Amino acid sequence: MGQMQTELHSDIELALELVRQADLGALLATAAKQIEQAFGVSRCWLFALEPSGRALNGVGDAVDRSFACDDFSHPFAHVLQQGQGRELSRDACYRLDQPEFQALLEVSRRPRSIWLQPVFGDGERLLGVAMLCASDPTHWRSVLARPLFRGLLNLLGCRWQQALEQSDQAWQRRYLKRSLDQLHNSEAVRSRSEQLAATLVGPSEPMSELRAQIVRAAGSQLSVLVQGETGCGKDLVARGLHDYSARASGPFVVVNCAAIPDSLLESELFGHAKGAFSGADRSKQGLLAQANGGTLFLDEIGDMPLALQSKLLRVLETRQFRPLGAQQEERSDFRLVAATHQPLQARIGEGHFRRDLFYRLSQVPLKVIPLRQRIADLEPLCRHFIRLYQQREGQGPMGISSQALRQLADYRFPGNVRELRNVIEYACLQTPPGDDIQPEALWLDLLCAPEPDEGAIGFQGITDTPTGVPMLRDIDNLREAAQAFEAAVIADRLRAFGGNRALAADSLGLPKRTLAHKCQKYNVSEA
Repeated sequence: MGQMQTELHSDIELALELVRQADLGALLATAAKQIEQAFGVSRCWLFALEPSGRALNGVGDAVDRSFACDDFSHPFAHVLQQGQGRELSRDACYRLDQPEFQALLEVSRRPRSIWLQPVFGDGERLLGVAMLCASDPTHWRSVLARPLFRGLLNLLGCRWQQALEQSDQAWQRRYLKRSLDQLHNSEAVRSRSEQLAATLVGPSEPMSELRAQIVRAAGSQLSVLVQGETGCGKDLVARGLHDYSARASGPFVVVNCAAIPDSLLESELFGHAKGAFSGADRSKQGLLAQANGGTLFLDEIGDMPLALQSKLLRVLETRQFRPLGAQQEERSDFRLVAATHQPLQARIGEGHFRRDLFYRLSQVPLKVIPLRQRIADLEPLCRHFIRLYQQREGQGPMGISSQALRQLADYRFPGNVRELRNVIEYACLQTPPGDDIQPEALWLDLLCAPEPDEGAIGFQGITDTPTGVPMLRDIDNLREAAQAFEAAVIADRLRAFGGNRALAADSLGLPKRTLAHKCQKYNVSEA
């Protein structure tokens, strides 16, 4: 009586141990160990049938073993096909030309007898195969007839199926959550893209895709490289990246690498300690430090000196820097956005830009398409600039005529959107309030003029040697001659625009601050 109670208590413990296993892998590993201990078999392997029904996969120590179910010469395939157990002798096992099965026998220490038992769940659902190995000849029928074996097998099948169903439900919940998250993200991208259209104007496909890319990129901390021609709105892209990011409440620090002289750019970026150089009578916080918690926008990054590029690369990798003349390093947590109109790959080939810095900057590359390739944006942009003019001046034109739009559509706009804005604002000034802008209010003499010949300067088509530039045969210093030629071009363009630096800079494909710096450098008058 006492032995029966002990056996009953042991059987209950086995059953409870199976019930406690929630994970399928743990359940099968526990069941295999229980069968080994309860029935004296040397090894027990459990193989789960794939949902496709094409393969059996090992569990536990056999996790890296898989057997194809469509290989009908394999004993596992016979068991699955017939749905009945099967005994294999050692001789029969050795004759099988199955490398994976022979490897399994080797791990099982070459058993003398094997029993393959299919495992079913509720509703006769075939779940897998149990492989029982014995070191001595075993009368398997006596083992199978034991109530404990049948009870464990039935309980294993029930728990196995429950674990699969729970796994399926969990997968369905995860799939549903991913689907909802994707739907929410898509809706968020669409909503924010529509908001961004208030500043990055244009219904064309390139602009719509650009706005979506900006919204997606704003959600990461990766560095962004914005490339595009002068005047196409790279600064607005950078601003959008900041405004729609988690750093929107932080500072947005802009550095124009082309407008700051090389000798001052390092000090502007890193700051300096008092007495770091002549004239440094007090410490100055650099722009890197000012961008802490926000976004650092490096405009015209292609003009950054090589020596400073290597220092910037280290800052991007460590987020640490040392102000000029300082003894200790400082740390700044900023997100970097860089922009350039220059082809950086070509600059790399010329040795003017570091390849490793290029890859570090362009973790998220964005390309702004020039205005001439998205004419569909022309009319919305014109009306947008007219509204801005009305808001600033308190009055202005009602709109723009179709004839004027056609005139603008025939122009290539080398200065892109910035040039278009200047054209529209000039036309607003020439148009009576309440009227539509007409073609005659535009710069017809400029817009309709033929493209200048190669080598010509400015809109006047100057081909003679400008004043102050030496004749070719008289040049004995190429650098000075090039500077004199550049100064003459700038002076001529300023005269063409009546001293308007903004228009002159647009026509030359330069930022206004760069033109101002060159005017100061070459002592060019605006008259």
